[in-house]
Amino acid sequence: MNGTATVFIVLGLFLVGGVISFAKQGMSKSMITLLSIGAGMSLIAGVMRLEVWS
Repeated sequence: MNGTATVFIVLGLFLVGGVISFAKQGMSKSMITLLSIGAGMSLIAGVMRLEVWS
């Protein structure tokens, strides 16, 4: 696992925590959707950068 993959995965998990927090607070659905899309993209980028695939 290289550093970039680690950063993307940690960032994605941080954003998932933000999605959960925003949902508990009752924030707007558009903000939660935007944050969840960013979290998903970050996690996918981190997984795709893992050197397991090559």
